[in-house]
Amino acid sequence: MKKSNQFIGLPIISIMDGTEVGNVKSLVVNSAQGTVDFLTVEHEDWQISVRAVPFKKIVGVGEFAVTIEDRTSIFDLTEIPIANELVQKKISIAGAKMIDRKGQFIGEATEFFIDEENGSILGVAITTQNKEVVLASEQVITYGRDLLVVKEQAELKYLAKAEDLLKKDAEEEASEPETGFNAVKEMQFQRLAGRTVTKDIYTKSGSLLFANGTLLKKEDIQAAQEEGPSVLAELSMNVAG
Repeated sequence: MKKSNQFIGLPIISIMDGTEVGNVKSLVVNSAQGTVDFLTVEHEDWQISVRAVPFKKIVGVGEFAVTIEDRTSIFDLTEIPIANELVQKKISIAGAKMIDRKGQFIGEATEFFIDEENGSILGVAITTQNKEVVLASEQVITYGRDLLVVKEQAELKYLAKAEDLLKKDAEEEASEPETGFNAVKEMQFQRLAGRTVTKDIYTKSGSLLFANGTLLKKEDIQAAQEEGPSVLAELSMNVAG
């Protein structure tokens, strides 16, 4: 999970060439899907045309760079009508006023959080009259240019911090009915396998489960699943690659 502002300015690296091919200029939000579908690219040689990388073409989003396979992953917006249409809508989220569907003022969105694996918007940070909170994306009805509309009584669903979005996600996955259990486990394998742990992860009893730098394998993820949602959430928040 990353804040939207953590993308801005990141170098975009072509794995094939081993070169920097630009920087992330902005995020293009698909308001209908609640996703970030494209990253626009800034490059000193492209003064006239606007170019973008489809999120599905991104190999990885790290602390220091966004990686793509090669330069062919970058497109001119004239080649992608839907991207150009989304850019023109100028959905920024941060800075938008928030109301519920009854028209009651909620606060102002200050940031939003993205699943760097698929571009899904996980939640929104909100400044209300007396506190700062986080609201999960399923509580948002509409992402508008200047206004976000949320469900009634959304204030009952406030989370204290952004990390709770991942904890909530892991807990919901763990509580899925048995018929969907294998699919949930497979999704967790795909999300975590081959990634590197960035801090020591401990079991619920306090024993070391994974040391910082561990490259996760399927059996490692199974071990985390057996420890329960809280350990799995902690692992999910501390991986890279």
